[in-house]
Parts: sequence; C-alpha cells; structure tokens
Amino acid sequence: MIFSSDNWAGVHPRIAEALHRNSDGFAASYGASDLDKEIEAKFNEVFEREVAVFFVGTGTAANSLALASVNRPGGVSFCHREAHVIEDECGAPEFFTHGARLVPVDGGNGKIDPDELRSELKRFPPGFVHAGQPMAISITQATEIGTVYAPEEIDAIAEIAKAHALPLHMDGARFANALVELDVTPAEMTWKRGVDVLSFGATKNGCWCAEALVFMDPEKARDLPFIRKRAAQLFSKSRFIAAQFHGYFEDDLWLDLARHSNAMAARLQDGLKSSNRARAGWTSQTNEVFAIVRKADAEAARAKGAAFYDWTPPRALNGMIAEDEVLTRLVTSFATRDEDVDGFLELVA
Repeated sequence: MIFSSDNWAGVHPRIAEALHRNSDGFAASYGASDLDKEIEAKFNEVFEREVAVFFVGTGTAANSLALASVNRPGGVSFCHREAHVIEDECGAPEFFTHGARLVPVDGGNGKIDPDELRSELKRFPPGFVHAGQPMAISITQATEIGTVYAPEEIDAIAEIAKAHALPLHMDGARFANALVELDVTPAEMTWKRGVDVLSFGATKNGCWCAEALVFMDPEKARDLPFIRKRAAQLFSKSRFIAAQFHGYFEDDLWLDLARHSNAMAARLQDGLKSSNRARAGWTSQTNEVFAIVRKADAEAARAKGAAFYDWTPPRALNGMIAEDEVLTRLVTSFATRDEDVDGFLELVA
C-alpha cells in the first residue's frame, strides 16, 4: 500500500525493455544519435508541429532552465502560491536565473486566479526599475493538489500573458495525467492554448529518469543548448533518455499508464465517501488524493504497512481540519493495484 509518491514506483517493463534494447553497441553522444533524432521527431508528431526538445534529468532542472531561458534583468515570474516551482524546488529557479524572483499568485483549487494575476502584475509597472520587470507566467498542469486547468482556464491565463508580452510556461510533471483527464491532445492543451514552453514529465508516469523541455517555437530556444550545458544537464549518453521516451510513446503506453493511475485515484476517492473515519479534502481529478484522517488512524495505517505523507493544508482548508486530524496525500501510479487501494480503505473504513 504505497501511496507516498509516484516517484516511488519503479520502471514500467516496456520502458525497461526499451532501455535494454538500446544499451548495446555504440551511438553518437550528446544528443546526436539516431535514436535521439527519432524521438525529437516523435515529439513533433505528438505536438502536431515542429518543436525544440531538450532532454534533462529532473523536473527541477526542466522548470529552472525553462525560466532561465526567458530571464531578464530584475526578472519576475508569476506562479500559484502553492506551485511546486515556488514551494519545492529549493530555490533552483532563482539560482539558475541568477536571482530572478518568483511571485506567488492566489487562486482556488490550486490554480491561478486571472483577476489575482492581473492585480499582481500591476505591482510591476513598466519602467519602474525598483520593482523589477515581469518575465514569465508559470502554471502547473496537473496542479499540486490534483486538479487541472480546463482549456478555457489556460486560455484566460494565456490572454493575460499575451497582453503583457510574457511567455507562458507549463510545469507538466504530471502532464499525461492532466491530458487523459481532459481527453484532449497535447497540442490542444499547450500551444493551441498559448503555452510557449513546457516541462514535459515522464519520470512520475513509468520512466526511470526522463524529462524534457519542449519549446513550441524552436526560434525561442536558440540559447537553451548553452544554458543546459552550463547547468550540467547535457547528458553524454542521452540515448538512454531517448530510449525511455521510445518505450513511453510506443502504442500510446504513456496515456494508458496515466489512465490507470487516475483510475486508481478515483477508486480511492470513491471509497473515502463511504468512510466515517476519513474524507477527501477536495475533489481530485488526477492521481493525487488528499484525505483528512484522524491522526491516530493515520499512524495505525502506517503501522499496518500503508505509506503516505502528511501534507501542509492549503489556505482554503483553514479551520476545516480538527486538532486530532491531519491532511494526508495519497498518490497512485501505474504500479498501484486494486488491492492496494482496497487495503487502505479497509484501514480507514
């Protein structure tokens, strides 16, 4: 009953097989192999246009280098108050942008509120040197609390970004989970909505270590090869990241894995509705479920083999969690089984 994180799950067998299949012999290094080129072409197919793709090792690297690529002197990026990029990157975006700041923006359900974003942008009038200058807007899809931006919600943020001539970045650590929930194409969730740069995550969805930066306009990525190299994210044997993506995309495995993890979360969430000892904090749409559990029950569940994390409650839950309760995060993955979910539900029934 492992619900600590989708990062705890191993590698899907078909992705492991793709790694093994491409492990023999020799291949050009630093992204120049035939396999690297094949996967770059596959990204063009997936996004229905020519894109620029750069493999990196972690989501933190993808997010940080995405913002570094649009950096400006005195730069300021805007993101949701509880976004991973501001809460859980240990200052990496600020480090790799050499001091650019992240400004938190409020909004319900883990999503930036357009009116709040407009309000924050007004604090940085053009030419006011003391405040600095806006350089990007970043949204997380799926969000840190398991919700997703609907296409029209992305449109609303993109409209603001365009009005201020700001690039729109999407942190897609759980991109596939959001995609299958919305039942749209990658193009319909990104560049057709106004997204300029995407951190495309695959590690949480069955890969070993496979993340990519995707620029919807290759012209905007001219400096990224140098930025990536300087950040020590240019892998010499990058064919092994490409090999993972080969298995990931083959026969739409990536979408099947995301559907499974979402379905396991839905099963978990449905089961909580019949419990009088635990309840969902809100409705999740992807593979993260947030349950309010009695502290004693949480510890008893852990003692019986369940693994999950306590979670800092969002501001919206202030006053809604009793002293003897705790908010927990339960994350499902491609490796979660029905019996894992049912076993946990029995513990809090």
